[in-house]
Amino acid sequence: MAKASELDIQLIAATQFHAPQGVEWHADDSASDGEALVEFAGRACYESFDKPNPRTATNEAYLHHIMEVGHTALLEHATATMYITGLSRSASHELVRHRHFSFSQLSQRFVHPEETEVVLPKLVAEDEQLSRLVMQAVDETRFVYDELLSALEEKLDEPNALLRKKQARQAARAVLPNATETRIVVTGNYRAWRHFIGARAAEQADEELRHVAVECLKLLQSKAPVLFDDFNITTLADGTQMAASPYA
Repeated sequence: MAKASELDIQLIAATQFHAPQGVEWHADDSASDGEALVEFAGRACYESFDKPNPRTATNEAYLHHIMEVGHTALLEHATATMYITGLSRSASHELVRHRHFSFSQLSQRFVHPEETEVVLPKLVAEDEQLSRLVMQAVDETRFVYDELLSALEEKLDEPNALLRKKQARQAARAVLPNATETRIVVTGNYRAWRHFIGARAAEQADEELRHVAVECLKLLQSKAPVLFDDFNITTLADGTQMAASPYA
C-alpha cells in the first residue's frame, strides 16, 4: 500500500570563500563565506578594499546597501544547494520552471514508483476519508502501472534487458499520478534563490511550493542571514506560512 510522504529539505552545499593573495582586505568574522564573497565582488568593482565609506565599512552594512540600491547581480557569485524529498511531481513541474536553478531529479525511467511515496495536498491530508480515497486511487494506479510494465516488457523485442526495462517504464509511467513523490537536488545562486522565494513564498502561490520556498528560506537565513533577513515569515489563517520582502 502507498505511504504518505513528508517534505524534507537539507542544505547540502554552499559557497566557500578564500580571499585572494595580494589584496589588503579581510572579511568580517561574522560574515559567512557567501556574504564575504558578495562583498569582495562588490569592492572589486570599485577597488574599495580600504573601505573608504564608514557607512558601509562592515559586511552587514555593505550588503544591506547593495540590496537597497538594487545591485543584486553581485549575489550571483554565491550559491547554495538543496536536497528536497517528499515533493510531489506536480510541485516539481513548477519548481523546474525556475530556469536559473540547476536540477538533478529522480528518474521515473529507472526507479520503480514503489520505491517512492505519495504527497498528499494539505486539504486532503487533513481529512481521513479523503486521504483514504486518494491512497486507494494511487494503489489502483500502481496496479495498472505494473500490468502495463509487464505487458510492455513482453511486447518489446529489445534484446538488452536494461534498455527494455527502461523503455517499458518510460511508457508505463504515463499513468502515474501527480501526487507521486519525487526527490531533487537544486543548486542556485543567491539572487536566483531570492527570486524563487519572492515568487513562491507569497500568499497566492501554490501551497506545497510555498512550503518549499519558506523552508528553503529558513535554511538560507541560517547560512547567510544578512542576505536573506529582509524576508519576513508570517503564519496565515490556515496555519501555513508565507514570506515577503520589501526588496523581492
